[in-house]
Amino acid sequence: MHTIKHITYILATTSILFTTHVFAKKPRPKNGKAPIANERVNIQKLLQAQQKSWNEGKIEAYMQGYWNNDSLTFVGKRGVTRGWKNTLANYKKSYPDKNAMGKLDLQILNIKLVGKDLAFVVGRWDLKRNVGDVGGHFTLLMRKLKGKWFIVADHSS
Repeated sequence: MHTIKHITYILATTSILFTTHVFAKKPRPKNGKAPIANERVNIQKLLQAQQKSWNEGKIEAYMQGYWNNDSLTFVGKRGVTRGWKNTLANYKKSYPDKNAMGKLDLQILNIKLVGKDLAFVVGRWDLKRNVGDVGGHFTLLMRKLKGKWFIVADHSS
């Protein structure tokens, strides 16, 4: 009889621990948002800062959203450009002044986190300029490095 009580006690305790573990909520950050939502917000903030820099005519500040590395890849209508410096040079050549840069409007269509430090972004870009408006879509592969998101590959068309 004593053994049955002991087994019943062990089963009840195990059941309570299991139930507590299964149904326990994971703690949320202090701001109340889930980690994935925070990362999406951080990515949106980066792209908004880029848009602001572009619209102020500051290409170098705009480029701070890109990974400053020779492995950065940019794919556009002229083909593939590799490296941060080469990408910056192409931007300066295509947009030599604030008037040529115009006003940029970025619309984020989707941000998909594919890992804790990788994200895939799909969006639309529109550029209003005196010399004619242009626009298209973009896909970005973004990577979180040392706590900050960067564009490591950009395909804009």
